[in-house]
Amino acid sequence: MALQSVNPATGRMVKQYDEHTNAEIEATLESASRSFEQWRNFSFDDRSHSMMKAADILRDNQDRWAEIMVREMGKPISEARAEAEKCAWVCEYYAHNAKEFLRSEEVETDASKSMVRYEPLGPVLAVMPWNFPFWQVFRFAAPGLMAGNVGLLKHASNVPECALAIEEIFSEAGFPEGTFQTLLIGSGKVESIIRDERVKAVTLTGSEIAGKKVAEVAGNVLKKSVLELGGSDPFIILDDADIDQATDVGVTARCINSGQSCIAAKRFIVVQSKLGEFTQKYVDKMRDLQVGDPMNESTQVGPLAREDLRDDLHDQVQQSIMDGADRLLGGNPMDGKGYFYEPTVLTNVQKGMAVYEEETFGPVAAIVPAESEEDAIFIANDTKFGLGASLWSRDTDRAEQVSRKIDVGSVFINGLVKSDPRLPFGGVKQSGFGRELSYHGIREFVNIKTVWISE
Repeated sequence: MALQSVNPATGRMVKQYDEHTNAEIEATLESASRSFEQWRNFSFDDRSHSMMKAADILRDNQDRWAEIMVREMGKPISEARAEAEKCAWVCEYYAHNAKEFLRSEEVETDASKSMVRYEPLGPVLAVMPWNFPFWQVFRFAAPGLMAGNVGLLKHASNVPECALAIEEIFSEAGFPEGTFQTLLIGSGKVESIIRDERVKAVTLTGSEIAGKKVAEVAGNVLKKSVLELGGSDPFIILDDADIDQATDVGVTARCINSGQSCIAAKRFIVVQSKLGEFTQKYVDKMRDLQVGDPMNESTQVGPLAREDLRDDLHDQVQQSIMDGADRLLGGNPMDGKGYFYEPTVLTNVQKGMAVYEEETFGPVAAIVPAESEEDAIFIANDTKFGLGASLWSRDTDRAEQVSRKIDVGSVFINGLVKSDPRLPFGGVKQSGFGRELSYHGIREFVNIKTVWISE
């Protein structure tokens, strides 16, 4: 079986990669196991030196990495550069902070001395998605490698060039051979790798279906897993919101990465008193978006990553319209080459409609009317997902109190939901479990060891 890199802006295959054989997989696992025994004994300062070098390589070759991302998954070039820069940031963040985050802690007990240590587990498998093909990997790899683990990357099958480029970055940065390796494999080989005794844990960012399968296998062999899955993030407009600011941010929140983000705003829940004003201004700003060649600096919305993803999105839109949603803008695939979809706004969206119930991956906004603040909170929580939420009110004290009632992993008040190395990232309900980033993230894949000493 071969993995294909297809340019979504043209629909043409860029390159085909042979899938790793069983012998190559075995060699990779053995190399990872050997490398761990060496890497775990490196000092934090030595690990930090290599991680800072990786940050430099990301910045010094930013255009190269950005062009690979654009070529494989269609991200607008300006966003691709920003993604490379963010990867450099997370490398620097953990290079500077890992030592403190994993410092041994003394605890007063009946012992002469007792302490808690944070020690690495070993090779960790990362099953990663295509939508942020560098960032998703580095936000796992930077804390994982700084903790003394080694990384095995099973990237999405449509971004093999990105996967190999990331391995190249770590190699060039001076990480020992086998510390970070890419496995060019399809999803069918993931289970056997999780079950391999040399692999100590697994992290996945992806769909709810994939997450359940990985969690089931990891649970069966009693291995730690962290899952960051889908979202149907609410963007809540209360009656005292700044509508101009909310619509500006709301368009970006829905269409960043061409709408292909787990934490993109998807359900715009608007109280009745603001519904008309918000809807009119939001539609006008969505209409002004520049859709086109992702290599063009002025492009704001590029193609969707694959043709089947565009087809799925269109089915969700059409089914929702059939069920009573009103189409105010867009709603169709765009003519010509590539997998482009019109920026779309649906209103009068109700419970039971596809764009209400399901995650939508593309530039499609669903406006849901709410009778009151209490109704808006109910609608926000009326989903199987629980990843992020954006909440808009001029009264931030009030908004903070409302945020306590929203069942998600993060709430951003008067701002765009985003990941930040300094803050924990993850969800609840069907959006997964565990956390990435901050000191919480680096402690997910360590052995929290108690040491008790009597003299």
